[in-house]
Amino acid sequence: MSTQPTRGLGPAAAQKLMSLDYPMSLGVHDTYASAQKVVDYLSDHEFPVENVLIVGTDLKQLERVTGRLTRGRILLGGVLSGAWLGLLIGMIFALFDTSGFAWTSVLMTVVFGAVFGAIWAFVGYSLTGGQRDFTSVTQVVATKYEVLTEHKHAARGRELIAQMDPMAAAQAEAQRLQDAARRATTTEGPASTN
Repeated sequence: MSTQPTRGLGPAAAQKLMSLDYPMSLGVHDTYASAQKVVDYLSDHEFPVENVLIVGTDLKQLERVTGRLTRGRILLGGVLSGAWLGLLIGMIFALFDTSGFAWTSVLMTVVFGAVFGAIWAFVGYSLTGGQRDFTSVTQVVATKYEVLTEHKHAARGRELIAQMDPMAAAQAEAQRLQDAARRATTTEGPASTN
């Protein structure tokens, strides 16, 4: 699998790369791996996959609590991050010192960085007022993945997907027709009785 980030492109170029002119759905999948498998199958059968887009929909945010946040953990984290910063600054100062490399200046900047980091972390934690006394990691994930293609390639894509898994293709087509019928009745509104 090869992914190429859009960083380095201007906003207009990135927008053009990540969109289709007239997209049509080839199917909706529960997992990214399933959507990727369909695109891989299309690619293996000479389908122009440069006209395909996998779109994650129905986003949800997951937050995994990893531990309790105490004053001790806050201070320890502040001391360690401050010490690393002090070491970096001390090494830079020592390398460019005209009187020669001095370990004492490096050690002093590490100590100063550790003290400064501890104070900074404790003040920051105190300002939160105990609103968030835990650590966590978060991730945004999609619950559905839709495979889209340009309208001019949609029929060929559906044919190939039907060859890949005929039962799933029939179910997807029935769902697509039901959705289209539902949209048509919703846009027409209730029938008038005159």
